[in-house]
Amino acid sequence: MDSKLHPETLCIQAGYRPKSGESRQIPIYQSTTFRYATAKDMGRLFDLEEAGYFYSRLANPTCDAVAAKIAALEGGTAAMLTGSGQAANFYAVFNIASAGDHVVSSSAIYGGSFNLFHVTMRRMGIEFTFVSPDCTEEELSAAFRPNTKAVFGETIANPSLHVLDIEKFAKAAHAHGVPLIVDNTFATPINCRPFQWGADIVTHSTTKYMDGHASAVGGAIVDSGKFDWTRYPEKFPGLCTPDESYHGVTYTERFGLGGAFITKCTAQLMRDLGSIQSPQSAYYLNLGLESLPLRMRQHCANAQAVAEYLQGHEKVAWVSYCGLKGDKYYDLARKYLPNGSCGVISFGLKGGRKAAAAFMESLELGSIETHVADSRTCCLHPASTTHRQMTDQELAEAGVGADLVRLSCGLENVQDLIGDIAQALEKI
Repeated sequence: MDSKLHPETLCIQAGYRPKSGESRQIPIYQSTTFRYATAKDMGRLFDLEEAGYFYSRLANPTCDAVAAKIAALEGGTAAMLTGSGQAANFYAVFNIASAGDHVVSSSAIYGGSFNLFHVTMRRMGIEFTFVSPDCTEEELSAAFRPNTKAVFGETIANPSLHVLDIEKFAKAAHAHGVPLIVDNTFATPINCRPFQWGADIVTHSTTKYMDGHASAVGGAIVDSGKFDWTRYPEKFPGLCTPDESYHGVTYTERFGLGGAFITKCTAQLMRDLGSIQSPQSAYYLNLGLESLPLRMRQHCANAQAVAEYLQGHEKVAWVSYCGLKGDKYYDLARKYLPNGSCGVISFGLKGGRKAAAAFMESLELGSIETHVADSRTCCLHPASTTHRQMTDQELAEAGVGADLVRLSCGLENVQDLIGDIAQALEKI
């Protein structure tokens, strides 16, 4: 479907178009396998000579329909669903980087992603250099090495809420012949489409706003189809040279720039590592996508009002929300997120860590959860939970102070939310 249609239309119509007499809603293909009349028919699928389905670990019609909707929303050429956002980020990087390679990443990223890169993938032989999202062009360029294969960042960092200067990072990545991978979870394609600003690959934790109801864990990877892997065949041999595990297919030759990255990611990584999203979870995700534009507007409106209230409260030391005039990222947000950012606010209380704990425990509508970006308001103290594996220096570099409270504003009435926050602040 034409990705130039408005997001509200794509959220409803893209990905699945039933024929006469077919199910109006996306069918749930709850099957591990698919039957074929002859071995020859199935052989063509295994050789990637024809499109189709033979085992749901690699591909499933329900999942593919939802992935196509997300690709249309982002303006990409191909997409795939994964079992979680963590799997999406791992696959997106590992699809082009292997032992002996190097990746440049913003330091202001989700704690789970930091640990994935800094610990787990280092054990796999991939080195990461973390740079401040506020670094100069010169500092960013200095982080690259001859074996650098990608740059990674988050549109809106979780939980510091740094706004990534996508054009700056894309310019540096392309100057060194590598793609920019952007995790667009918090902004969603409703509020930012990173491909329009030079990003090449986009990832999502669909568990968050896309699902929106805490019903299913999932992730997604979308390819812009714009990065020319063939210009750098020595950097990306997995895409530009024959894959002997698939009878010598060269992905860029067989599937072009628009399909090579996702096809390789499916044929190799999903085949060997799993991390699939179930058809049932994809069905839930699609229901969430249908209302995503409406929900994002309400999330942003609630967060803006709550941020303004917190900013004026005597017990609040600081507030980070790019919709606030005077916020460090206000100007970048006007550029990349003109219609709103997200429903998440970060702030600190003058009483520090103890005050943060007392505040969260006193909330009645907002609950303490690891989750974020949901229809229900929730909060978290990242330094004690999602980022607890990081050192004080690493926390500082990520913009996650010991006093930081992450408040995710849900879809409740904003006056009720402010009233709940007010009574909780009174108790500290």
